[in-house]
Amino acid sequence: MAENAKKILLALGAAGGRRSVRDIAAATGLDIAAVTRGSLSLSERGLVAIEARRRPVARLTPEGESYARDGLPERRLLADLAKAGGRIRARDVPSVTSVQGSMVPVALGWLRKKNWARIRKEGGDSILEVERSPPAEGPDEELIRFLGERKSAYVDELGALSGALEVLAKRNLATVTEEAERDLVLTDSGRNALSGGIVLEEGVSSLTHNMLATGAWRKAKLRRYDIQASVAPTWPGKKQPYLRFLDDLKERLVGLGFKEMRGPIVELAFYNCDALYMPQDHPAREIHDVYYVKEPRAGEIGMPDVLDRVRRTHENGWRTGSKGWRYAYSLSEAKRLLLRSHTTAVSARMLLSERLEIPGKYYSIARCFRPDVVDRTHLTEFNQVEGIILGEGLSLQDLLGVLATFAVEIAGATKLRFVPDYFPFTEPSIELNAYKEGYGWVEFGGSGIFRPELTKPLGIDVPVLAWGLGADRLYMMKAKIDDIRALFTQDLDYLRGKELV
Repeated sequence: MAENAKKILLALGAAGGRRSVRDIAAATGLDIAAVTRGSLSLSERGLVAIEARRRPVARLTPEGESYARDGLPERRLLADLAKAGGRIRARDVPSVTSVQGSMVPVALGWLRKKNWARIRKEGGDSILEVERSPPAEGPDEELIRFLGERKSAYVDELGALSGALEVLAKRNLATVTEEAERDLVLTDSGRNALSGGIVLEEGVSSLTHNMLATGAWRKAKLRRYDIQASVAPTWPGKKQPYLRFLDDLKERLVGLGFKEMRGPIVELAFYNCDALYMPQDHPAREIHDVYYVKEPRAGEIGMPDVLDRVRRTHENGWRTGSKGWRYAYSLSEAKRLLLRSHTTAVSARMLLSERLEIPGKYYSIARCFRPDVVDRTHLTEFNQVEGIILGEGLSLQDLLGVLATFAVEIAGATKLRFVPDYFPFTEPSIELNAYKEGYGWVEFGGSGIFRPELTKPLGIDVPVLAWGLGADRLYMMKAKIDDIRALFTQDLDYLRGKELV
């Protein structure tokens, strides 16, 4: 039997046969991990039973921790008032105390509640009187000092101080949470092993430099290891599951010959809307659909020739064969700054970039922002995977093939559905819906062929296939997640148990 296991058995015998893992660790000097490993080994041999239970644990809040260091505000206010003579007008209290102004009324309230102060009316003034000799420490102060030293404590061990815990909790100075606790219980076999006698034989678990230099290692007794013994679970580092999916998605796109395109999060309305042939009175530009930047309100566009062509296309169609939207184009509206509401703004920038190659394939996986009600399928910020393919002879059939690749190979869909849709910047426009057995139908996003009203003002004379799909929803289907908020959770138990897909 390993030495740690022997220590655990002896500690259990001395405690009457039942003790918590924490108590065993304190009694033996072993750390929690060593006790856990030893108890698992004893449990497998039938010498110890492990019983799990939930125990409420009390801890101080950050505000409570500050008071554990500096004292409760009413105690500090009392000391300041005593130094000021013990008698003062109520309206003058803030001028004689170090207690912050917003906390002074709270501290005064607790002074009166604890009968540490009295208020008398004299003429038109309220006079505050306190005793110069400080009162004894109350249960709440004793508990806050205790928790400040211990960091945490089981509620069932607080005894007479448990009533003070309720007071601190109401003041938001302490919290109570339930935590799992494990008790070790001696079995009949364990008691028999103890009655037969257990001798501790201390051994060394590692050789030191001094032992090697002096030759003491020859006489040392090496501790035996059971390589088949259960060990405490470990959680090696790994990529956040959704982040890994996005990295894999980038690798797939690069492998298909796509080049990455990028753009700013804070975008000009010109790129987010105008260059995409979205009229300036379009509903998608309302504040309930776009986050506008308050300060600075506007930026500079540059490119006067491109700006003029876009303006004329909006007003009368320019040379695109269109009649345009027939309104007076506003330059100040085009200069408005906003948070990028879709990655198509990145595509607009790419079409104007000197890096653009024709034919060419480009992608972007980027963060977008839209005001929305957060629920299981919507967030106010989300990831889109955007792509454009441009070149001679491209058709709608080519676009549908790309969309099918995303749905089937990346999200694991088993059925597809292409639905006609409308976007100001594409014609025809297609919405991609996909189905996965055991998950259901999901709308992934929109796609289409950019209209001449978009491409020609930007200097592009070849067909441009475009799509913008919800990367979040692609991953949700692949991983069978039904709540989008789980993608960004900080729940360690969830993240540790989530398989990478």
